[in-house]
Amino acid sequence: MGTLTWSMAAPAIASAFIASLVEAVEAFTIVLAVATLRGWRPAAFGALAALAVLGLLIGALGPLLGHAPLHLLQFVIGVLLLVFGMGWLRKAILRAGGIIALHDEGAIYASAAAGLGSSVGRQRAALDWVAGLTAFKAVLLEGLEVVFIVIAVGAGRGLLGPAAIGALSACLVILAAGVAIRRPLAKVPENTLKFGVGVMLSTFGVFWTGEGLGIRWPGNDLALLVFALAFLITGLAAAAALRRLGMETGR
Repeated sequence: MGTLTWSMAAPAIASAFIASLVEAVEAFTIVLAVATLRGWRPAAFGALAALAVLGLLIGALGPLLGHAPLHLLQFVIGVLLLVFGMGWLRKAILRAGGIIALHDEGAIYASAAAGLGSSVGRQRAALDWVAGLTAFKAVLLEGLEVVFIVIAVGAGRGLLGPAAIGALSACLVILAAGVAIRRPLAKVPENTLKFGVGVMLSTFGVFWTGEGLGIRWPGNDLALLVFALAFLITGLAAAAALRRLGMETGR
């Protein structure tokens, strides 16, 4: 990691790992449903095709990031990261507060399986093509979010390497776990992870937006801990308030 310190690299690795873990669970759940119904061949073909597209995208974006002005890049990525993180945090608060339903990987698996199983009367070749396309779409869409997370966490301060390590590690962990148990990863506390990811991404968003505007935060990187604590306390308080409101309304 060159001149990077562990205090700089560790938050990037952790943020990218946890955020990518969520996306990898969702992608693998659908790919597993495809493999269960139509076999591993169309599932693997669709997933690998999506990974190839993502690889080309990363190869095209990487050199461009190196030529962008540092402060402009920090500001743009910081704003996008803040919007992205706040969106995750908002949904996590609503789920924790009982306003919207918890994310259910088992239901996603069943939905994907039902969608593929509804075409039983069609030819096998057509079914395999649909199955492969389903896997391709799942990996591509979730993979695009992983790419965005890596860029958002790592771009601007030389942290693309640590962020990429975190994201790749998450994908490998989910792949290994999924292949080992061969069932939807419904036991992964995804809603809790999304709450934590929303806090971390929002924290980096505020920090990098300020740096892009030329703000020198007191304590430098230690300011990240203050922002994270503020988002965490606010999020937990909001979820608790929503739960109380729901209980009072239910009466």
